[in-house]
Amino acid sequence: MAPGLRLFAEYQPFTPMTETLRGLLSGSAIGSSGWVSLAWCAGIGVVGYAWSRKLFNRTTHR
Repeated sequence: MAPGLRLFAEYQPFTPMTETLRGLLSGSAIGSSGWVSLAWCAGIGVVGYAWSRKLFNRTTHR
């Protein structure tokens, strides 16, 4: 497995988000999964915002 893919597979966002949702819906403890899920959401949001700003600036400044 490629190093970048291996890194993503080891630290991917889906398991903590699933565990958080499962814990919140069933009323059980979520541990640190909630914080990890929030960090992933914030990171994905920041990257998405930066990417969209870059694309917007590229298309409007011609």
